[in-house]
Amino acid sequence: MKAGLEVHQQLATGKLFCDCNAELSEEVVARITRTLRATGGENHAVDAAALFQAGRGLTYHYEATPTSCLIELDEEPPHPINPEAVDVALTMALLLRAHPVDEIEVMRKIVVDGSNTAGFQRTALVAVDGSIEVGERTYSIPSICLEEDAARKVGEAEGAITFRLDRLGIPLIEIATGPEIRDGAEARAVAEAIGALLRSTRKVRRGIGSIREDLNVSIEGGSRVEIKGVQELRLIHKYLEEEAARQTALLALGKELGLRQARVPEVPPVDVTEIVRPTSEGPIATILKQGGRAMACPLPGFGGLLSPNGSSSHRLGRELADHVRAVGLRGLLHSDELPSQGIGEAVAATIRTALGLSGGTDAFVLIAGGEPRILQAAIRVIQQRAQAALEGIPPETRDPLPDGRSRYSRPLPGRDRMYPETDVPPIPVTRERVARLKASLPAPPAEILARLRRSYGLSDEMARQVLRSGEEERFELLVSKGRSPGAVARLLTQELPALAESGQPASAGFAIETLDELLRSVEAGTFAKEGVPKILTELAAGARSVPDAAARAGLSDPGAIDLPSLAEALVTRNADLVHKRGSDALGPLMGDLMREVRGRRDGQEVATALREALRRFLQKDPST
Repeated sequence: MKAGLEVHQQLATGKLFCDCNAELSEEVVARITRTLRATGGENHAVDAAALFQAGRGLTYHYEATPTSCLIELDEEPPHPINPEAVDVALTMALLLRAHPVDEIEVMRKIVVDGSNTAGFQRTALVAVDGSIEVGERTYSIPSICLEEDAARKVGEAEGAITFRLDRLGIPLIEIATGPEIRDGAEARAVAEAIGALLRSTRKVRRGIGSIREDLNVSIEGGSRVEIKGVQELRLIHKYLEEEAARQTALLALGKELGLRQARVPEVPPVDVTEIVRPTSEGPIATILKQGGRAMACPLPGFGGLLSPNGSSSHRLGRELADHVRAVGLRGLLHSDELPSQGIGEAVAATIRTALGLSGGTDAFVLIAGGEPRILQAAIRVIQQRAQAALEGIPPETRDPLPDGRSRYSRPLPGRDRMYPETDVPPIPVTRERVARLKASLPAPPAEILARLRRSYGLSDEMARQVLRSGEEERFELLVSKGRSPGAVARLLTQELPALAESGQPASAGFAIETLDELLRSVEAGTFAKEGVPKILTELAAGARSVPDAAARAGLSDPGAIDLPSLAEALVTRNADLVHKRGSDALGPLMGDLMREVRGRRDGQEVATALREALRRFLQKDPST
């Protein structure tokens, strides 16, 4: 296996071609509807991926927000490119030892999947021929580009997709590695190293969806496949392993098809509606009752290979189903899985006869639907994918699934989708600009990591967490105010991210003075460290200050809690448990008492009070 990465990181610099706010919004102020068509690129050829997407015949609904303008609606030409975003891209080029181009030319990349109202995405090459060292290996960085992010999908229905325009136009830096990665562990290490460099610029956005990786994978004898939009680093190795296993399984299947001299007949599909109409149950019966039709496609020599025996999930039948789903049909049935879903052996035998197939190594695929155009498109992609199985592994783009597998999305795009953007003038990259950026390059991550360990006594793991979080600047500032390095690190790498994951407003907006006051309050015993999540939640919800947040959370007066009395009452209520387990009852009782006083008293204090209450109880009852 060999693989490469394309890391896409949103920049915190405002939008790329307008002055609008780059924040996401749930407020919709206008809606428009469009259809998109594929057009030729610079050499007049039409890209295969664009042709496929346009052929789906979808309608796209767009929701504008207060952060949208006429540029996102494609009703006004783009403004000059954001100079700060260009500086960030050039800074990354210098950090990666790449060579900036003499002049940045903005191009249009034809994309008609609905993610851009214009039917194209603006992108620009910024630098070439860079490299990054990770461990003992050096990985090439062939290109660094600056482009605009796409609209975000917020809804999908039959024949239509809804996008929101708030994300459209946010600057993305795209960093591509060469195909030198050998396994999933390397891929994750390289992605983490690039991510650390990006965060060192302090000009990148944070949060879910702000950084995404595309994985390009192939094995010997296979083809380049792109798994697009991976967001979880912990799953990168799984996607690579699954794709290598998928290609291996399909190559073996193709070899067997060749031995059988299997073929895909160039014949039209057979309408088998009347044959399957007596079916009284299953999805096909439901479609026929709604006025749909059923079609069958013969595949001589494919019998037993659409769903081979064994535990492998990499099956040609699933590949065919994914292609059918991509053109708008929910799924299919094939002869290897029959009888099932209402189609019995007698009906399957009749279909075989109608298709002129034998009962041995021949197979067929059965689909049903209500729209003739989609049925024809489904038959076409079934025949194309079956023919590709005879020839090897087709190059394609795939979508990541949560379990580490991937699903077919569309053909792999190529250079036919590019042509010049005539509304944005070229941007010269002067020696003076490069020299200015070189003079202010951020410290490399390795140097920051060493400083965190050496100067603040952080463990290697904690130092890496601070570095990965991109919070080293706020960490050092808070520690310089006298706060404990361990408490600061825990706040920045655990408690604030947990607040963001819970759906609260962006915690990065908390003033440094607020975080300092929060940590000082914990140190002074105003409330326990266990109360920090509640305080943060109240601050995010609008509390004016830390004392106000503590009052809202009911943590204002920890001294008012009579901890020994609470502990003694809890032990008495659970006398049976204490009689049975003795001092070992501390564990289960500790959770109950912490729930009563959480955030108002420190966990160590709670444990001490409970341990003392147990000791007194056991002394009173020697039989325990």
